[in-house]
Order: sequence, then C-alpha cells, then structure tokens
Amino acid sequence: MKFALQRFKNLRFVKLIGFNRVVLIAIIFLMYGFFTILTPILRNGSSFVNYNRILSALNYAYFIGFLGLGVTFVIATGGIDFSIGPVMFCSALISGYCLTKFNMPLWLCLFVSVAVGAVFGSIGGYFVAFRHLPSFITSLALMQVAKGVGSIFTKTQSVTWPSGSSAASWYRDLVKWNGIPVGFFIFIAIAALCAVLLYRTTAGRYMLSLGSNKEAVRLSGVDTRRWEMLAYVMSGTMAGVAAIFYVGAYTTVQPGLGDTFNNEAIAACVMGGTSMAGGSASILGTVIGAIIVALMQEGILAMGFTISYQYVLTGLIVLGAVTADIISRKRKN
Repeated sequence: MKFALQRFKNLRFVKLIGFNRVVLIAIIFLMYGFFTILTPILRNGSSFVNYNRILSALNYAYFIGFLGLGVTFVIATGGIDFSIGPVMFCSALISGYCLTKFNMPLWLCLFVSVAVGAVFGSIGGYFVAFRHLPSFITSLALMQVAKGVGSIFTKTQSVTWPSGSSAASWYRDLVKWNGIPVGFFIFIAIAALCAVLLYRTTAGRYMLSLGSNKEAVRLSGVDTRRWEMLAYVMSGTMAGVAAIFYVGAYTTVQPGLGDTFNNEAIAACVMGGTSMAGGSASILGTVIGAIIVALMQEGILAMGFTISYQYVLTGLIVLGAVTADIISRKRKN
C-alpha cells in the first residue's frame, strides 16, 4: 500500500500539481457524488445533477475565491486579515450607491469598488508594516470601520444594483453570459496573475520570506515594510474585485454584513495548503479550496439543511487544516 502510494506521488502530473492538490480535486468529485446520491433521498426525488446548480456554486466560488486569493498574500507573510468580508460589502455599497443615486458611469463605479478595497488594504498594511500593530487587532478594527463606513455612506439602506437587460447591467456579463460561466475564466486568469506575482517576482519571494523569517530578511538589508504592506494592499484590492462579482451574482447588498465570508475565504486558503504560520502559500490550492467551500454550501442547501450547517463544517475544516499544518511542520523540523 505504501509502495503504491509512493509510486502515485512520483507520477509526473501529481508532482506538477502537488499531491495535496490532487487529493483536494478528488474531494470535489467525491462531494459531488455524495450530494448526487443523498439529495434525491432527502428531498423526495429532487436531483442535484443540474447545470443551474453548478452555475450557482460557481457564483459563490468567485467572490469567496477572490477574497481567498487576496488573503493568501497576507497569510504568506505570517499575518491575517479578518476585514475582507466587510470590506467587500463596503466596496459594493459605496460603488452601488454611486451608480444608483449619483448616476455615475458603470465603468467608473466598478473602478470605485476596487479603489475602496485598495484603500482599506493600504490602511491596514500601513498600521501593520509601519506602525507594527498586530494584524489580528488591525483587521478586526478595520472590519468594524468598513461596516460603519458602508452604512453611513448609504444611510443604513441596502443597495440594489441594476439587473435585467438594462444598459447599466452589463457588469453581470462578467459573471455569466448566455448561460456561460464567464466569471470562471476571469477568476482563473486573475489567479494565474496572482501566482506569477507570488512565485515569479521579487515582491512575492519577499512576502514568502517574511513569513519564514521576517527578522532575517530585515537584517539582510531588505525594506520589509513595503513588501508587507503590499500584501495587505493585494488583499484589499481583491476584496474590491470580489464585490463586483458578488453584486454580479446577487445584485442586492445590505450594510453591516460580510463577517461570515472571512472564515470561508481563510478556510479555502488553509485547506489549499497555505500555512497559517506563513512562509508557504498555494494559489492553486486556494482556487480549489474556494470551489470546495462553494460546492459544500450548494450541497447543504440542496439537501434541505440551513446555512448554519455550513458554518459548522467550515469551522471544522479550518481546525482540521491548521492542525494538519502544525503536525506537518513539526515533522519537518
């Protein structure tokens, strides 16, 4: 058994993708089969095998995935960002209000969404990198600030983005066009760019080095502050991008929400192989993790359970992934 497993690990495609990622891909197929079998039993013949269900799961995976891509950079440096969910909602609220109340051009409102996220990321990065505040405390503070700013800007009212066939609703084509999941291709393309930044550039290598040994990097003459701040800027920017895909799928945004998406995005990261201790990150793993989280959510709802069950499973996934990471690091040491 052990010999067969070792031979499997030595296969070219397994080495290329990574054994852990291959296992996660297998989990996706197992989950799909599990929900396909149980859904008709629990819901009196209702089928889980449905193209609309796949599209619904992908809609959820996009914004969770973008949040996960951003926070992967932060976790790689050894930090954490709990503000990404509320920042996403704040970006969607402000840009949506500019569109519906101030009649700003749609393209400019999409830019505003990304810019709002980048501003929050810059603020968080400044306090962590230059003022040496703990990332945990900084992100919790910004989480509350984002909730408050979004509520104040929209006067505590929800914002509904244009839908249907109006000229101002073309942003929805970024998510789905004529039943084609365009958002999936955009998501993969941006994930590829994030992978290039993290693995093939000086900035990415410094971010990973910060997570491994920040003091050693500083003593080698590197200005660690700007690279650490860049990680938080990336996280905030991706939250702004996630806002566009959230409203593209669901149109209506309510103030004061977004907390639960933090845990799901972080779960996608750690499940995919990004170490909470920093120094090790997987963009591909985050993409696969986001799909697993989205499929889990769709399956739970399809079987007739409430979303509360997903919260329980997400928490258990985070505990399990972090525990496995700690055990792996102890073995390596």
